[in-house]
Amino acid sequence: MEYLQYAMNIYETFFKPVIEIGILSFLLYKAYKIIMGTNSAQILKAGILIGSCYFIVKIFDFTTLEWLLDKMLIVFAVGFAIVFQPEVRKMFLKLGQTNLFSPGKKTKHTYVDAALIAADTLSKKRRGMILIFQRQTKLENFMQSGGTKLNADLSSALLVTIYGHDTPLHDGACVVREGKIVAAGCFLPPSEQYDIKKTFGSRHRAALGICEVSDAVALVVSEETGAISLAYDSQLHYDLTRSELVRILEKLLNIKQEDKIIEDSIDEQKTF
Repeated sequence: MEYLQYAMNIYETFFKPVIEIGILSFLLYKAYKIIMGTNSAQILKAGILIGSCYFIVKIFDFTTLEWLLDKMLIVFAVGFAIVFQPEVRKMFLKLGQTNLFSPGKKTKHTYVDAALIAADTLSKKRRGMILIFQRQTKLENFMQSGGTKLNADLSSALLVTIYGHDTPLHDGACVVREGKIVAAGCFLPPSEQYDIKKTFGSRHRAALGICEVSDAVALVVSEETGAISLAYDSQLHYDLTRSELVRILEKLLNIKQEDKIIEDSIDEQKTF
C-alpha cells in the first residue's frame, strides 16, 4: 500500500500537471488553427478587446461602467451575431470538418485522385486522354518534341480543359512529374510489339511505346469505349476499376502519406 500511495503522490505531483498542460495546449493549438483558417480572427480580436475592457473595469472597480457592461452584454452578443455572422458560420463549418485528433492536415486528395477524377469525367464524355507519370527515367526528349511546357499543378479541371475540348494540346500526352504537369501535347513513340490488338488506337500504342523505352507509367482513356487503362513495364492493363487504378498507381509511384495534399481551389466533383 505504501508503494501505491507513493506512486499516486508522484502521479499527482509530477505527471498529472504535465498531462493536463499537454491536453490544454493541444486543444488551444487546434482551436487556434481552426480560427486562423477562417476570417474568424476578427471575432477573436473583438472578444479580446471587450474582455480587456471588462478586466480593467473590474480591476479599478468602476462600478458604473461594470453595471453598464453587464446590461449591454446581450446587446454585444446580438451585435456579434449580426456583424460577424459569415465569420461565425465559417468557423463552425471549419470546426465540423476538422478531425480534432488527427495530426497534421486532413487528407483529401492526392494528385492520383485528381487524375482519376479527370479520367472518369472524360470517360463518360468519350474523350480520350493519355497521362504519363515520370519515374526514374527522364523524359525531356519527348517533352521537347512538340510538347508545350506548363509546370502547372495537376488538377482534374486542367486535364478536362486540355482533353475535354479540341484544344491544340488534346492530341498529345501530358507528362506528370512530382504532382505537376510539366508538359502537354507531347508526342510519344508507338509500340514496337507486333502482337498488340488491332482495336487499340494510337493513344494505347503510344502508352505502350513510352513504357517500352522508359519506366514511366501511362494512364489512358479510350475515346471509343471509355475504358480506363494503365501501361507499365511494357504491358497494357486494359479497363481497370477505380480501386485497381488507385492501388496500382500509388504503389508504382510510391505515394506516401506525406505526399497527400488538400485541394481547395476547385471542386473535383463538379460536372463539366
